[in-house]
Amino acid sequence: MEQIRIHGRGGQGVVTAAEIIALAAFYEGLEAQAFPNFGVERSGAPIQSFVRLSRHPIITRSQIYKPSILIIQDESLLENKEIFAGSDKNTILIINSSKKSWPELEKKFKKVFLTPATEIALDIFGKNIVNTVILGAFAKHTKLLSLASLKKAIAEKFQEKGKEVIDKNNIAITKSYENIK
Repeated sequence: MEQIRIHGRGGQGVVTAAEIIALAAFYEGLEAQAFPNFGVERSGAPIQSFVRLSRHPIITRSQIYKPSILIIQDESLLENKEIFAGSDKNTILIINSSKKSWPELEKKFKKVFLTPATEIALDIFGKNIVNTVILGAFAKHTKLLSLASLKKAIAEKFQEKGKEVIDKNNIAITKSYENIK
């Protein structure tokens, strides 16, 4: 079972990212579970959401304490060492960052992937909503979900927002998928 913890700030689409991963997993025949962890936080406050993916029924209903994958939507959150709670050297890190490398993290983790999700989001959406953008990097680096399944999930999740929103999200996710660091 893959256990994914997504960290970001309120307003960045942390909860929506988890939902899109779960929908895409469903399209690929996987079992999925997605849920948020936040209270009455305001926009900009740190929040997290969780996703479990498995080929077998998922019975566990707790928060994720030992993530196999950490998605960090805001690199400023890395200052809080609690972000890494339960992780080990095999935990995959996918970080929204314009840096080329992160040596101090690369010493602790075998797989650290950086994607300039904020730059892509600002270019395509005009605002720092990085949730779908970073999912392109997630698909590319983990190989857990296909880009096609993520696009199908985006179309379902945003169908009420219209074709233009869906198209922009598909462009963003593809750009992140193709931006290898």
